[in-house]
Amino acid sequence: MSGDLILYTNPYSRGRTVRWLLEEIGVPYHVEVLDYATTMKAPEYLAINPMGKVPALKHGDAIVTETAAICTYLADAFPDAQLAPAPGTPERAAYFRWLFFGAGPLEAAGVNQALGVEVKPEQERMAGYGSLARVTQALDQTLSAQPYLTGDRFTAADVYVGASLGWLMGFKIIPGTPTLAAYVGKLRQRPAAVKAAALDDALVPAKA
Repeated sequence: MSGDLILYTNPYSRGRTVRWLLEEIGVPYHVEVLDYATTMKAPEYLAINPMGKVPALKHGDAIVTETAAICTYLADAFPDAQLAPAPGTPERAAYFRWLFFGAGPLEAAGVNQALGVEVKPEQERMAGYGSLARVTQALDQTLSAQPYLTGDRFTAADVYVGASLGWLMGFKIIPGTPTLAAYVGKLRQRPAAVKAAALDDALVPAKA
């Protein structure tokens, strides 16, 4: 699909994850920085994302919201970057598994922990993710056995889950393990991750 790529974002948002993926892909893109209280709630942007939040991506006539969906879309839209395993392969199954794990159990467990929401043992089935310990254990077990979520190959799933893990562990919302810390540290050293972080950091207003 042809067309300009526009990333709607804010340096204090999950848009940082999408920028990282765009840098991994290595295609030109334009950034529209929005403010939470004003431009993010303006009619012009609400026509793009009625939720009034970022990130959002516009690619020609296509509009994608939700970080995991944007990452999945971009990996498929730019196959030359080889950030998504081929359909029908076991690696593709693992790829989807961990993308949705990041958007589901990891996100829910992390947000509940940050908000101080206590899930009692008898409520774990309703919570879906079970417990925070189970979420971190699942990731630790997988990444103890292989370098990346789908095996030996870095994919968009690592961008999405790695960025989420880095944020949650950085703010001590979820407990890190040596395996998870090494995984996040390795990802942060990737040239695209370093460049993306610098570009977003430059957008953060200087403190008086």
